[in-house]
Amino acid sequence: MRHNEIPLVSTFSIVAYDEATAEIGVAVQSKFLAVGAVVPSANADAGAIATQSFANTSFGPRGLAALKLGNSPADVLADLLRDDPARELRQVGIVNARGQSATFTGKDCFPYAGGIAEHGFAAQGNTLHGPGVVEAIAESFRASKGPLSERLIAALAAGQEAGGDRRGMQSASLLIVKENGGYGGFNDRAIDLRVDDHDQPIAELARLLTLHRLYFERTREEDRLPLTGEHLEEVIVTLCALGYLPAGDHDMDAVKKALFSYIGTENFDERWCEDAIIDRKVLEFMKNQMATQNNRSHA
Repeated sequence: MRHNEIPLVSTFSIVAYDEATAEIGVAVQSKFLAVGAVVPSANADAGAIATQSFANTSFGPRGLAALKLGNSPADVLADLLRDDPARELRQVGIVNARGQSATFTGKDCFPYAGGIAEHGFAAQGNTLHGPGVVEAIAESFRASKGPLSERLIAALAAGQEAGGDRRGMQSASLLIVKENGGYGGFNDRAIDLRVDDHDQPIAELARLLTLHRLYFERTREEDRLPLTGEHLEEVIVTLCALGYLPAGDHDMDAVKKALFSYIGTENFDERWCEDAIIDRKVLEFMKNQMATQNNRSHA
């Protein structure tokens, strides 16, 4: 295949590992449609890989399989590139489940192209405004604290602020894996968000992350409110106003049945509990929904 027949995926990305939570992630932005369908791959017991710049999408599954066997990111990278006739057009970032990392930029990648690999992350990009883009991504990640998802999006934003992809913006994605971190605890895909075509894809990705945290995060201990007293009264009032509970006296079984129906309808499955409690964030959502409904009825 000639170079001009290989699809170009010019972009900037970061792969990273969070020692505190054992989360592994990839975040990427590009002037390329649906970049999340091409660049990121990750597995909780192996690591994460970003393959870009005339991307070889076999690098993801092949590289993760090699990482799972205990091979270092540097060795995996060398193996992936060894027999690749287009290796000098490739760009790859790898981090494993111990925080070891590696990055590669072929000498024929469109400038500016380069990467930084340190313990815990690898940042890389091509067709950029200059080296400051990758440097800004790395510096943002080094300096940031908090959830890995937020740190990765902040790193993308820092790269964009430093100039980003010189062709512009179009798509972005965020993939976070953690053992049993997926919906219902059945897989390791904790966060998988994609913005396929948008004029502000990083900002849109951040908006989707906020929604994801509301709908997919499980109830924190400090957000478990007992269904007694004021909290119980608020739940009954809102459920009645929203049509899930008839007016009148209600026993706990009726309230819990109505609450279960509401939570299932509004997709708060991960915040449901059989105990006599209400998730604080669900209650806040219910009250806001009731207020919006009341405002509309009086408009």
